[in-house]
Amino acid sequence: MGDSIRIEDVRQAQEALKGVTFTTPLQESGYINDLLGGRVFFKLENLQRAGSFKLRGAYNRLRHLATDELRRGVVAASAGNHAQGVALAAGLVGTTALIYMPEGASMTKIEATRSYGAEVRLYGETFDDAYQMALKTSQETGRVLVPAFDDKDIIAGQGTVGLEILDERPNVDAIIVPIGGGGLIAGIAVAVKARHPMVKVIGVQAEGASAVVKSVRAGNVQPSLSVRTIADGIAVKRPGDLTFPLIQRYVDDIVTVSEHDISRAILIFLERSKLVVEGAGAVGLAALLSGAVPVSLGTIGTVVSGGNIDVTLLNRIIEKGLVEEGRQLHMKTVVGDRPGQLSRLLAQIATLQANVIRVEHERWNPRISPAEVSIEVVVETRNQQHIDEILETLRQDGYTVMVQQ
Repeated sequence: MGDSIRIEDVRQAQEALKGVTFTTPLQESGYINDLLGGRVFFKLENLQRAGSFKLRGAYNRLRHLATDELRRGVVAASAGNHAQGVALAAGLVGTTALIYMPEGASMTKIEATRSYGAEVRLYGETFDDAYQMALKTSQETGRVLVPAFDDKDIIAGQGTVGLEILDERPNVDAIIVPIGGGGLIAGIAVAVKARHPMVKVIGVQAEGASAVVKSVRAGNVQPSLSVRTIADGIAVKRPGDLTFPLIQRYVDDIVTVSEHDISRAILIFLERSKLVVEGAGAVGLAALLSGAVPVSLGTIGTVVSGGNIDVTLLNRIIEKGLVEEGRQLHMKTVVGDRPGQLSRLLAQIATLQANVIRVEHERWNPRISPAEVSIEVVVETRNQQHIDEILETLRQDGYTVMVQQ
């Protein structure tokens, strides 16, 4: 089964995708290179049509549909990106799409999928729950099931990302790829190893969704009982039956990254590169930041697989990231309920050159005296040293300050 996808399949997909998908930029960042001490190029599939690489595989699969299959329509399951890829591809080939998405799917991805003309139904807690319902619907209605990753045409379409990287940067030493079910890395690995066998292909999974890592170590598919990660695009319980042997044969290594590392990578992309990147798309940078993948490998290409992140999640990541990077301080203190106490505290903060961005003034907290008031303040700071200076000065002035996490 591992030999069922060939470089010729990927090349044919690349030809078929001309005029359908973009050749996305392969971009480096001076800031990130300096931060890592190496040279990294980011393949920006977050700038692809529908916001991710998924259109490549979806269109390559749907272009093979027969007239009768086009009439019956297609059905798919997805946490979001495959949904949008299938929905857009269905419109391009002239068929209808029914998409099952987990009940906790990003509202941004749900609405985007509908905007491409697909019917969306929410089912289950995970991608795998939604997939079982899509499979049942296909069997009952005759709609053609379009797998998210475990399909020869899907894999070949995703592999075109690898060809584009090599076309633009043939001297790359390693390519880092996110792994969910394995379609993207399987396609890229087949293409890359056929053209440049010495290029290392390294996969990355979130610690909370690491079924492929466990399966490779065990030598057989080991499904996870549950998955939990902000990288919803790779929150898959098991690799595919077709993708797994390809990963075993062609992928050099697979590492995992923490939620903290993913959040930090999202924040760096946003602030330093002005790029909106979802969790799955950020895991490659997260692996480099954490040291899970060493920059000493040489010139590295990293696939930024998508940019369809829910804005409310992005806001939480920004808030948490600023705190962790020493850029924001949340603190609480209790003062006497007398005129001038709040203004005195804020004036002291101002002398420390910290910008106040939120203040909450509460008298009704049952844990404080009727003669006291609780004040919670959020301030912008320069770094951890600045935070330490603020806390030390306020405590020397008699304030009992508690840092809020």
